[in-house]
Amino acid sequence: MRARPRKLIGAVLLLVFLVFYVWLASAIGAGRISVAPAWAQVAFFLAAGLLWVLPAGLLIKWMQRPD
Repeated sequence: MRARPRKLIGAVLLLVFLVFYVWLASAIGAGRISVAPAWAQVAFFLAAGLLWVLPAGLLIKWMQRPD
């Protein structure tokens, strides 16, 4: 696959993934985590804030692959 279509597909997939991830993390954060102790809330939001970087990084690495 050439670089231009790969970057377009990757950008669309990244946006879809981020929308779904933000929805899921906020649903969990507003529901179950809101009654948890403060240390558990901090741990969840720290993990949720950093966890999206791994799949996004892999997708960006795939997008930047040479032809």
